Amino acid sequence: MLKGIPKILSPELLKVLCEMGHGDRIVVSDGNFPAESMGKDAIVIRCDGHDVPQLLDAILQLFPLDTYVEKPVSLMQVVPGDQVETPIWDVYRQIIGKYDPRGGSAVGHIERFAFYEEAKKAYAIIATGEKALYANIMLQKGVVTD
Repeated sequence: MLKGIPKILSPELLKVLCEMGHGDRIVVSDGNFPAESMGKDAIVIRCDGHDVPQLLDAILQLFPLDTYVEKPVSLMQVVPGDQVETPIWDVYRQIIGKYDPRGGSAVGHIERFAFYEEAKKAYAIIATGEKALYANIMLQKGVVTD
């Protein structure tokens, strides 16, 4: 055990977060995301008993967002015609605002299939048990300065 590390972060996830370099991306996916098929060339970490906001909050305590890009956080856009509410996105913006001064302005949206293509290039994908729809979030790592 270590002091100051959120208990939700497993040793495997901590190792991956540490290995990632500036510009690498990690996806924290909802329970419907095809993590295993999208992550064929990535590290897939199972966190089925947890939800995305819990993990996002814990990750951002240790993981700086990239300051060299305008939108280091990406959400999957709702498919036109889907009548789905996304209140979880507001939760994400609040969490991001705790750790990055840009808050919600650091968040962008990517069309569903373009999100899948970007996820295939991610360093890692965290598969959660999140039940909210369109709850997938991609983070781009910044530079650790302290």
